[in-house]
Amino acid sequence: MTNTDAKAVWLEQPQPRGLGAQLASYWEQKKFISIVGAYDPIGGLLARDAGFEALYLSGGALTASLGLPDLGLITMEELVTRAQAIVRVTRLPLVVDGDTGFGEALNVMRLVRELEDVGVAAVQLEDQILPKKCGHLNGKQLVSPEDMAAKIAAASKARRDLRIIARTDAAGSEGLEAAIARAKMYVQAGADAIFPEALTTQEEFEIFSKEIDVPLLANMTEFGRTPQTSAEEFEKLGYDMAIWPVSSLRIAAKAMELFYNSLKKTGSAASSVPHMQTRAELYELINYFGYESLDSSIQRTIIPDVID
Repeated sequence: MTNTDAKAVWLEQPQPRGLGAQLASYWEQKKFISIVGAYDPIGGLLARDAGFEALYLSGGALTASLGLPDLGLITMEELVTRAQAIVRVTRLPLVVDGDTGFGEALNVMRLVRELEDVGVAAVQLEDQILPKKCGHLNGKQLVSPEDMAAKIAAASKARRDLRIIARTDAAGSEGLEAAIARAKMYVQAGADAIFPEALTTQEEFEIFSKEIDVPLLANMTEFGRTPQTSAEEFEKLGYDMAIWPVSSLRIAAKAMELFYNSLKKTGSAASSVPHMQTRAELYELINYFGYESLDSSIQRTIIPDVID
């Protein structure tokens, strides 16, 4: 994808296709992929312009952005709509957190078709039961490995370009060996990659990688069970990609909290202006003038001079 393609107005372009194959090509090249979480399109644009080559839509981040806890409360339609909005403006491979697949085999198949139709590169499916929880919390309950394998097989049957990433949460409750056994079963069922959730030491990551012969995804969420680990360290441990799923939401939420408290206290946003994205920067990011140029009835906008 050229910079021109990336900056083009999505109204003039079809929904991207083949992004699953693009993601898989990175795996084949043994190219480690740092996948940053983007829970909305503007975050995706910022990540793209920072140089990231793939994005992750976290169910936890999307749910939190709606003011809800990550307990399986979002709908498939909410997930697909947000994924479509991110893909169409960024045109980057997007890995989507599909949680438990919104049901059983038929529901999983529909999820796969819906996500693939909007250009998503990969879906992550996990082996919890509803109500599901964040993978780094206590009290998770798992489906049988056979039931999860059936979901993976159904997803694999439904997809064309979409890649299937199977997540197992078994390490914390059943032990590392059980998690590895589950992962092998999921690969046999059709998973293209494996995501071992909530591993707690570098030794666990390394043992897992030596046992599984497909691309592996590591989760570098903050305030969880996995210690802070860099992309370079994950690659040395045998992993092909890592996600930072909720980091951007945490950053944005903290910045908004500080701003709202300051505005309420002082009655002015003046002290916060240096920390804001300018109007010119925003318009460049969202390609404001590209959209404007599509309609000759719109007078070319002149950005106001900054008033001190």
